[in-house]
Amino acid sequence: MAQKAAKQQAARNTSILKRTHLISLAINAFFILLRLVLFRASSTRATYMLYVILSLPAIVIEFWFERIGRPVIAPNGELKKSGEDLEAKGLTDYMWDVLYWTWGCTITAAVFGNKAWYGWIVVPLYSIWLAWSTFGGMREGMAGMAGKSSNAEGTNGTPSNRQKKMAKRGEQRYEYQ
Repeated sequence: MAQKAAKQQAARNTSILKRTHLISLAINAFFILLRLVLFRASSTRATYMLYVILSLPAIVIEFWFERIGRPVIAPNGELKKSGEDLEAKGLTDYMWDVLYWTWGCTITAAVFGNKAWYGWIVVPLYSIWLAWSTFGGMREGMAGMAGKSSNAEGTNGTPSNRQKKMAKRGEQRYEYQ
């Protein structure tokens, strides 16, 4: 039964990788053809430098997906490794977001020019927001693990009414740590 799941994962990864490579090829060919044929007058060296530099993360991510997701098949046709799940949550999901956003910026830069590359600034801003929200969630989640503070009066340092009555009656107070 486990082999069936591995075969399904391998088939799913193969189709995802094929689709990703074809889309990437189409988008990059669209950019180069549009810039060389239709917008030849506005194409400069800076245009192609921005294209190469800002498309590099998408290319690196594609190669990474190829490396971790491509199934390995033995010479006898047996599946050796199905590859990592390319639809996994977490870092893989974030890398898909970067890939899609880079494709979108490439298309808009092909049509509207170099100023469309400013849209790529969303990627680092999204990374900062994602790291901050993850860290904030962990910090709030860990706060409950710290337990009660050693301050017996309460959270703001002033005793509650019950604590005042107990002190007035002279009852013994305990501090738990």
